[in-house]
Amino acid sequence: MKQEKAPSPIIKLVVSLLVFLVFAALDRFVLSFTAFRVVAMAALVLFCAWLIVWILGALKPKSHRGQTVVTLLRSLTHYVAAIVILCWGLSLFGVDVNTIVASVGVLALVIGFGAESLISDVVTGFFMLFENQYNVGDIVEVNGFRGTVKEIGIRTTAIMDTGKNVKIVNNSEMKNILNRSDNASVASAVIDIPYQTDLEKLESQLPALMEDIYSRHRDVMLSAPRYLGVQELGASGITLKFIVEIEEGNIFSVPRVLNHDLLLGFRKLGVECPFPQLDVHSN
Repeated sequence: MKQEKAPSPIIKLVVSLLVFLVFAALDRFVLSFTAFRVVAMAALVLFCAWLIVWILGALKPKSHRGQTVVTLLRSLTHYVAAIVILCWGLSLFGVDVNTIVASVGVLALVIGFGAESLISDVVTGFFMLFENQYNVGDIVEVNGFRGTVKEIGIRTTAIMDTGKNVKIVNNSEMKNILNRSDNASVASAVIDIPYQTDLEKLESQLPALMEDIYSRHRDVMLSAPRYLGVQELGASGITLKFIVEIEEGNIFSVPRVLNHDLLLGFRKLGVECPFPQLDVHSN
């Protein structure tokens, strides 16, 4: 079952503008109903809000910081539009909004306890923005969930993992964040060689092999792979370890590439990977 696509911003702008014009005309030239004015007002506010959202979406900043500011402003625009429609609509119906706002102060303390989580989410969101803890496009890990930050709103943060699963986390729950995008990451690979291999000769051939691997994968490797040495003396062979600097987004794909090229490279050098063997002796 295909998921229905949301209306495009242009369609929203056109529809809201048409609704405003129709109900404004009805109120002015046909019937002077307060309901018409409220609908026209709501359409006008939504038109302005969607226009701002459309402009923000067209900016497409390249930096993660810029993308974060854009997503926050889009989220804030929706909240402001809802508040404006509510207050303006009440005033059109003859309700004294100023009196309501003043009386809210008496109930603010009571309501505040009930909306503690909401307030915490909003305040934490602003602090995260100012402290630059993470931005849209960063790869983060929160409570064992690892993914790319897709959107930061006033209340929540959306994180998408490699399986395209999106987790919505309240900003107040974004604690103990591991931001993996700040520095280069390291991918590692190990490969076994037989004990009868001339290790010194093989090690002298490795720098050329490392440069050859790097020349074919400069798009995902930040530098040539490095040979760290003998990792383990196993039951069937000698384990060698290699590492390479990469961007965090390639942390899963590059080890597979490195394993593939090491295997083929060793075979070209005449070194085959060992496998468990069992010697049977009979009297």
